[in-house]
Amino acid sequence: MTHDVLIDPALERPLAPRDAFHAPHFKAGREGRLLIQSCPSCGHRQFYPRALCVACGATPEWSEASGRGTVYTYTVIRQMLVPPFKNDIPYVVAMVDLEEGVRLMGNVLSCPPDDVYIGMPVEVCFVALDDETAFPQWRPTGEPTW
Repeated sequence: MTHDVLIDPALERPLAPRDAFHAPHFKAGREGRLLIQSCPSCGHRQFYPRALCVACGATPEWSEASGRGTVYTYTVIRQMLVPPFKNDIPYVVAMVDLEEGVRLMGNVLSCPPDDVYIGMPVEVCFVALDDETAFPQWRPTGEPTW
């Protein structure tokens, strides 16, 4: 399943880690796919990327996630003096629980900050930083889950 990749040439963000553990995740994001790690031995799913499964110690593999989840918690950033983030205020930083059971962080886009709430259903979209890298972000979808 592929999701939208938003390209903003004016966006100046720090680049993603360029190591073997993170590269597949960010490269897939550039293709509109959300990857998380899954353990072939015990089935545990995890994010952030690691060399070993935190549940059993086996070597995890990448698997594609649905990109659907709910806002677990969030904060609205209303003061920021550091470029380039100061141009975006106010903005929402949220922790999102995916259907697959892992939690990821990102901004909630396409929604006024005051409309975000805990339990809000969201779907992934990606913001491209360069030709090889895109970060997962979130936008509202559907009806409340509570």
